[in-house]
Amino acid sequence: MTLDPDREVVPLIGSKEGIAHIATAFVDPGDVVLVPDPGYPVYSIGTLLANGETHLMPLRQERGFLPDLGAIPVDVARRARILWINYPNNPTAAVAPLSFFQEALEFARRYDVLVCHDNAYSDVAYDGYRAPSFLEVPGAMDYGVEFHSLSKTYNMTGWRSGMMVGNRVAVEALGRVKTNVDSGIFDAVQIASIAALDGDDTWIQERNARFQARRDAVMTTLGRMGIKAPSPKASLYVWAPVPGGMKSVDFCLKVLDDAAVWVTPGVGFGANGEGYFRISLTVPDQRLTEALERLERVRV
Repeated sequence: MTLDPDREVVPLIGSKEGIAHIATAFVDPGDVVLVPDPGYPVYSIGTLLANGETHLMPLRQERGFLPDLGAIPVDVARRARILWINYPNNPTAAVAPLSFFQEALEFARRYDVLVCHDNAYSDVAYDGYRAPSFLEVPGAMDYGVEFHSLSKTYNMTGWRSGMMVGNRVAVEALGRVKTNVDSGIFDAVQIASIAALDGDDTWIQERNARFQARRDAVMTTLGRMGIKAPSPKASLYVWAPVPGGMKSVDFCLKVLDDAAVWVTPGVGFGANGEGYFRISLTVPDQRLTEALERLERVRV
């Protein structure tokens, strides 16, 4: 796919900024935004700042952590302006088949909803997996946009450089909001971003192999602890069930007290994250090894 850089791309000061501002462009008081739960908190916060209403879509393991779009009440769907999806997913690390994106497009057509796909983790993938883009679906440009940043792909977290691409009306609308609230990406970061985008990407495979080795180490440790977690095909996280029926915060505090290791309670990403905890693969190898050794000593 080739995008028109003038009409189908808007640069962002990190994708988080655009995710927060897209509701300002599309949501009026009383409008509904469909938000995954658990999910990235900014989807709901951006809606709140625009005086919109959030309708939470539960992500459950038995559905592969995909929302059930058919379960959304018709009266809610008719009031919806934005549908948020995010695959590879944070925090669950789930991936979505292209057929789910086709389903999301059909939903958007039926209810005239803008699909916003947060695609930040598309280039962090394992075991030969390739994450599809929502915009690969024929007709998706009519109803959808995709957010990405250089944070995960190029290890530029904190540099604040990203983009939203896709539907021309949405790109123009977010661009108008941004014209009035910021003055663009810092010039030095733009130059660094150009160097990253124009450079040789073959090193990413080696980087992903290192993340994959960390994933495997985490899965081995969890298995020895009797914790059965799905092995992620992509993203920077492992999403695991809390053992013994404990609350996620209680379990994470126990791990902190017993092993001086912090893992993230799932409830921090929404009510449907209760019963899970998240482990990040971003720490250096030696530190992760030490953390896993300590974690394995926790009695669960």
